[in-house]
Amino acid sequence: MARSTDAAVQALGDDEGAATAEYVVATMAAVSLAGLLVMLLRGDAVKQILMDLVRTALSIPG
Repeated sequence: MARSTDAAVQALGDDEGAATAEYVVATMAAVSLAGLLVMLLRGDAVKQILMDLVRTALSIPG
């Protein structure tokens, strides 16, 4: 019993490749967020809001 417990602890304690897996998860989250933003920015309402914002920012008062 002790031998199998030691083997399990050794197998679970090995974190080789964990950093790579964390980078993959973070990269996939960033890509998913970017995809969501692209979908939102393609909408007509968002385009109109952004265009109005740019027009307001570029207009000269007076």
